[in-house]
Amino acid sequence: VQLQACGGGLVQVGGSLRLSCTVSGSGRTFSSYVVGWFRQAPGKEREIVAAISWVGGRILYGDVAQGRFAISRDNGKNTVFLQLNSLKSEDTAAYYCAAGEVFAYSDYAKGGEYRYWGQGTQVTVSS
Repeated sequence: VQLQACGGGLVQVGGSLRLSCTVSGSGRTFSSYVVGWFRQAPGKEREIVAAISWVGGRILYGDVAQGRFAISRDNGKNTVFLQLNSLKSEDTAAYYCAAGEVFAYSDYAKGGEYRYWGQGTQVTVSS
């Protein structure tokens, strides 16, 4: 399984970005998968931003989302999106998407539950 994340960039405070994560895997189906977005800033621990189940679209948001971010999916394109709005300087981080068979909703926020990780995309918010 491969994950390709893109959409990061440099944006001013208050701006928006839309991140994409495309999941691929020869001969695989992802019906039991959850796709999560995590972020990590220099010197800080990795934290959950949001996660969504491939089937059913069950969503979990981390505290960092604060009603400003939205996760969605397009199953036909095997792609999960993360809309980032009202960006703040503290949102500056590398954003990673991850996928795996995460069965318990309470585990959606745990990075260790995800088997596959993308390469990350940098989001820099300037003031």
